[in-house]
Amino acid sequence: MRSFVALPGRRASLLANRAILAFVFIGALAMAFGGQSTSGAAQAPTSHSPPPLASNPARGKVVYDQRCVECHGVAGKGDGPAAHLLIPRPRDFTLGRYKIRTTETGSIPTDEDLLRSVRKGLYGTAMPGWDTILSDADIHEVVAYIKMLSPRFASETPKPIAAAPQVESSPESVRRGADVYATLQCGKCHGSDGRGSGATATTFEDDWRQPLHAADLTEPWTFHGGPGAQDLYMRFSAGMSGTPMPSFKDSTSGGAMWDLANYVVSLARKPLWQMNAQEVAEHYARLDAEARANPVKRGQYLVDTIGCALCHSPVDDHKRMIPGLKMAGGFRIQVVPFGDYPAGNLTSDKETGLGNWTDDEIKRVLTRGILKDGARLLPYPMDWPSYSTMKADDLNAIVAYLRTLPPVSNKVPPPSRTSLPLFLWGKFKLLILGDDPPMVFYPGNIGSAGAGAGAQP
Repeated sequence: MRSFVALPGRRASLLANRAILAFVFIGALAMAFGGQSTSGAAQAPTSHSPPPLASNPARGKVVYDQRCVECHGVAGKGDGPAAHLLIPRPRDFTLGRYKIRTTETGSIPTDEDLLRSVRKGLYGTAMPGWDTILSDADIHEVVAYIKMLSPRFASETPKPIAAAPQVESSPESVRRGADVYATLQCGKCHGSDGRGSGATATTFEDDWRQPLHAADLTEPWTFHGGPGAQDLYMRFSAGMSGTPMPSFKDSTSGGAMWDLANYVVSLARKPLWQMNAQEVAEHYARLDAEARANPVKRGQYLVDTIGCALCHSPVDDHKRMIPGLKMAGGFRIQVVPFGDYPAGNLTSDKETGLGNWTDDEIKRVLTRGILKDGARLLPYPMDWPSYSTMKADDLNAIVAYLRTLPPVSNKVPPPSRTSLPLFLWGKFKLLILGDDPPMVFYPGNIGSAGAGAGAQP
């Protein structure tokens, strides 16, 4: 029987539960705090000849296998073990389609585009900047290897965008940019204030039916391609391939796009790390009010941040989520010597999920570890002692969001208990000897929707 993890110790077991997620959010936070500095980050909207890429594909593959497969997958298809936890999803390198480019719509990116994305990362995503981790030679080699994953780079030539002369920011330019913002109907996605107010929709799907969020234009440190006017001009000119964000190159003039870029830059709010105590308090009071006004959105944020999908979605032998079973449970987790604790079905299915649970029953298992039938869970892998400290509004928000999950029929067996002597021995080791139990994670779906590698012990 193949398994993924066998780590001793409660601390280690929690680490196993959150290992991928920790990598994801550390990278995202690094981008968030690094995004405020624009030195070396802006993409100049002019083409130039980059240095030739290294030609050592063997070394490039070594770097890729060490640093990239967790998100982008072994074959570069954007289907690594962490992929289903990320919004936006990792790039599928085999298609040769890239969002952050200085080239025409439909064109492959330049080498410098790819090098810059690897060096500086993509702000507001899990893609970190590697320039402080990898040598410049390794960055060149891994980019050369990534290009080999798509046949487009062997048969096509990048088509750099010829930018219009830059319009410097001024009150007049910003006012013109506001008019362009209205004319191009940017508010339909980003809202009249850049924060989504009055938007027709703020959540979307890309060309591969993966979820996307419209950027909050008041938080430039989250702009994937950089926060400067030059970066924004290039996004308006090139569009973002595979997303609803189009190119406006044929819809308006270059000067108007510069005005629009200057206007969007002017929308930036003060970042948290520059606020005083009163401003921080007011900022979080506003966020709390927004969360109460939209509990489903708040609940989705909490579920994504906590990483519920990490355990409540079964995975295959390559640690990739099994299609169609996100949040449907069936991931077998063995806590030695206490028994098996399969992750439950959190979808709204009335027979096998939470559809017939009351709100109080859902909150009870979250905060006390007591299932609908009265059975009690260990404090791990379901970390209910931590969730017991959550605010009532946040618990209600999580419930509200879970109610919106489409039903998936996947009957998950109840936890299996070990014999009483082994149970007591485990408790003795845990409480007296301080020897926390190891946990073993099995691939496959142990539920009724389809048996996998972990269906039988």
